[in-house]
Amino acid sequence: MLNSEKIGNEFYQNLGMLFYAVAMVDNYVRPAEVERLRKYVRQYWLDLDGFEDEFHTDAAYQIEIVFDWLEGEEKDGEEYFNEFKEFYKDHPEKFSPKVKALILETAESIAYSFAGKNKSEMLIIFRLKQLFNH
Repeated sequence: MLNSEKIGNEFYQNLGMLFYAVAMVDNYVRPAEVERLRKYVRQYWLDLDGFEDEFHTDAAYQIEIVFDWLEGEEKDGEEYFNEFKEFYKDHPEKFSPKVKALILETAESIAYSFAGKNKSEMLIIFRLKQLFNH
């Protein structure tokens, strides 16, 4: 149980890193992108599973917690995309077709939330789709 709890938390933390990388790909996280992320966490991610963290709150909130923390760090999102990629490769069983679709939908929604998708946002979405299709 403890191991699956650890992996569950890591799963959501890595999603936080991925969504931060999408928002930060143009070197600036905009309020509209943060709002879109929070909306998706509450509307879709909280209902995904009944997984709770050690504080008995829905582990999906880890997405927001990590995103907010990274935003304070103001680092390049590329390393976080790569960390997500490694986690994905190490734990492919955590990524059902439904979960992959929701990840892509969330990422695209964040990318579209401010003045539509720009070239760098389109590229990171393309890289994410490539990762999921291999």
